[in-house]
Amino acid sequence: MSQGVAVSLQPSSPSAGAGAAAEAARRKLARWIARTLASDPPRATSLIVTVWGDALAPHGGDVWLAALIRLMAPFGINDRLVRTSVFRLARDGWLAARTHGRRSRYRLTPEGAQRFADAHRRIYAPPDLAWNGEWDIVIAPPDGAPAAARAALRDALSWAGFGALAPAVYARPVHGDAPPQAIGALPSSGVSVLRARELPIPGTDPLATRIGAAWPLDELATRYRTFVARADVALTALRARGAAPDPEQCFVVRTLLIHAYRRALLRDPQLPPALLPDDWPGAHAYARTRDAYRLAFVPSEAHLARVLASAGEPPAPPNAAYQARFGGLV
Repeated sequence: MSQGVAVSLQPSSPSAGAGAAAEAARRKLARWIARTLASDPPRATSLIVTVWGDALAPHGGDVWLAALIRLMAPFGINDRLVRTSVFRLARDGWLAARTHGRRSRYRLTPEGAQRFADAHRRIYAPPDLAWNGEWDIVIAPPDGAPAAARAALRDALSWAGFGALAPAVYARPVHGDAPPQAIGALPSSGVSVLRARELPIPGTDPLATRIGAAWPLDELATRYRTFVARADVALTALRARGAAPDPEQCFVVRTLLIHAYRRALLRDPQLPPALLPDDWPGAHAYARTRDAYRLAFVPSEAHLARVLASAGEPPAPPNAAYQARFGGLV
């Protein structure tokens, strides 16, 4: 609730000015959080996946259910939704539960940890701009294959950044020397995989002309630009001079930004610059996420530690990759 402000004819002291700046920044972040949750309310299960991957997995991936409920409360997710969501994640193989009397504790399964590790590389590492001109190409089974198997293959290839160049033909630019991990998990029956380089033959259309049909870049660019505009507001508040960031607010802002960025990024095939429009906004989205994350990191970690300790156990020390996120956090 806002309070009346007394007007003074005396010049304000530096400490008073700093306090006013801090309060203004906190109010701005509060408005940003409220607008973000109202305009794009996250699904409980999806947001818990973000919290687990971004904040809990680096600290061992275990949490008391009571602490998770406290962590999710500022997002407007009540204890019933948290319980339902972790039940679904356990059912789907992400989490495993064990009970201690009337208390429940959840931990990542090996499969869940691997899924987070795969996403970690895409979310927190800077974009890989190198490309040697080669393509990985997958020729899928013909239409006679079971529809469910073809759909599963299409989804797995899309997750790995492949686009459909033609019916049953998928391709993506080569990243590094090793084939994408998804290729090693493909069914061996009816699938052909090759690595190729274009031949500059006059009269033929280069693969670059098929980019717009193979990947929904216009939709993705719109999503990135919407994200950048929203992140700019939060970043301005976090950068406010004299502001003393509220730890819980920082945790919420950090989580919502990573959640929105993850949703865009995991749809991004991460094509090399040579295949993208000149005004591609992906790099701006990464930079905004990195800058806001660095500013929110220390106070948000303090909030995380306090909530986990309130359930009777402080967080485990972070893993080695944590501090290396976004090129270094502190």
